[in-house]
Amino acid sequence: MTNAPGPFRRWVLAARPRTLPTVLVPVAVGASLVRPASIEWMNTVLCGVVGLALQIGTNFANDYSDGVRGTDQERVGPFRLTASTLVKASSVRLVAWSFFLVGAAAGLVLASRTSWWLVVIGATAILAGWFYTGGPRPYGYYGFGELFVLIYFGFVATVGTSYVQHRGIPNSSWWFGLAMGAMACALLEANNLRDVEGDQLAGKKTLAARLGRVRASWLYAVCVAGVALGLVVGGEIVMGALAVALFIPELRLAFSPKSGRELLALLKSTSMTQLLVGGALVVTFFATR
Repeated sequence: MTNAPGPFRRWVLAARPRTLPTVLVPVAVGASLVRPASIEWMNTVLCGVVGLALQIGTNFANDYSDGVRGTDQERVGPFRLTASTLVKASSVRLVAWSFFLVGAAAGLVLASRTSWWLVVIGATAILAGWFYTGGPRPYGYYGFGELFVLIYFGFVATVGTSYVQHRGIPNSSWWFGLAMGAMACALLEANNLRDVEGDQLAGKKTLAARLGRVRASWLYAVCVAGVALGLVVGGEIVMGALAVALFIPELRLAFSPKSGRELLALLKSTSMTQLLVGGALVVTFFATR
């Protein structure tokens, strides 16, 4: 394979670091819903470790499952270990489950400090991560990926982190969970919009692949609308307006005639906008609570 990344860098690329804000942002927002002096920092760090480990584990699990199915052959996105054949598929699977194990261990510590119900939620998150593209009928291949992302990277991450602060759930955390989940879904749509043609050829029926490149642009717009709705109803009207303004360049790109590799920039810019919106929201909370 020409111009292949080195042994270490290929693993870093396959971990897909641009997807990690989908975990870090909702954890930070969930923790900042209480006064800064009241934050349970150890619980917050544990939430971050759980989220990062499960996100990276899911990325490697997707790499493995898509690779062995052959659905990555027409892929135009980030480097994939299994499809490249530079790394044994069994090694990718082992690393995926190793990260799931790290997340489970951190989750057990967090549950022992707060509530054992978190073990159940964590177990469902691991199963959801594996069966997204794994198993005999991966739900990611049938257009249910957005639902998984909204639930786990929105409500579970945001509301869950808020809960472990003082074992209570502020009403507004559900709306901010919607906003965080919608931003994570926007990142997923940025990925799926780019891969529409390849997914259609491989029989991977994401919502974007079902709708086609032109109509799927509206999925991205719906995600941005979800961000604004969650922020505004949660009580942050100015932040809602700011979020829409920051997403305008990405919306233009999503509705442009570009496709395939021409949309590689959409994932990067969506990830950066997610960080900016999340960071601004955390600063706002710290300054006003």
